[in-house]
Amino acid sequence: MWAWALLPVTLAVFSTVGMWTVFGVALSNETVNLTDGFPYISTCGSYNPQSCLFSQICNICSVLALWTVIIRFQQVRDLGCASRVNTCSLVLGFISCIGISVLGNFQQSVLMKVHLLGAFLAFYVGLAYFWIQVWLTYRAKPSHDRKWVGPVRIVFCSLCTCLILAMSVLHNIGYRSEAAVCEWAAVMCFFILFGVFTAEFRHIDFHTLCVQQEAFSKSSSNVAVNPVH
Repeated sequence: MWAWALLPVTLAVFSTVGMWTVFGVALSNETVNLTDGFPYISTCGSYNPQSCLFSQICNICSVLALWTVIIRFQQVRDLGCASRVNTCSLVLGFISCIGISVLGNFQQSVLMKVHLLGAFLAFYVGLAYFWIQVWLTYRAKPSHDRKWVGPVRIVFCSLCTCLILAMSVLHNIGYRSEAAVCEWAAVMCFFILFGVFTAEFRHIDFHTLCVQQEAFSKSSSNVAVNPVH
């Protein structure tokens, strides 16, 4: 069933198109100038009118990513890997999604420290989440997709790690334009990593969210034992 496979695809495509749209708007109204160097994503989204677009895109991405994280957690659990590592991945995924929303709503031109906090949560915590997904790929029950999904995750997680570290180093030593290029490349790799979930989500037949399942089970058993005449 391909219905749930559309979720990570939508997230990856929407995010990619959205970020480059913000870049295009920033260039068109000359709030950024390529002759001064390649801009950071946050720089492109710091000025009106694209700042509103940037915030909305980040909020939508945060919701889609959170939804993806929850479904992936349940899928891994149902595949027989109900471990603390899977729970840890859920927590890290939640934190990373919050970071995406924070960095989008608190632009660097308004609250720089809050924006940097959101960026840290989105990048570094998000990277930790995807490295755990690499581990979970090989811990869950055998899958026909494992032969290529695992290596793809390893490659793009490695690229993200190198790019984020290079971005931090280059930014600190004053090579801002090169650091911005690394940032854009790292973000694109993150979107690809989310898109990879499509291979696993296409095997999902249905998705449910149960509330107070234990209480419901007890009440059902009581009805079965003491039928109402």
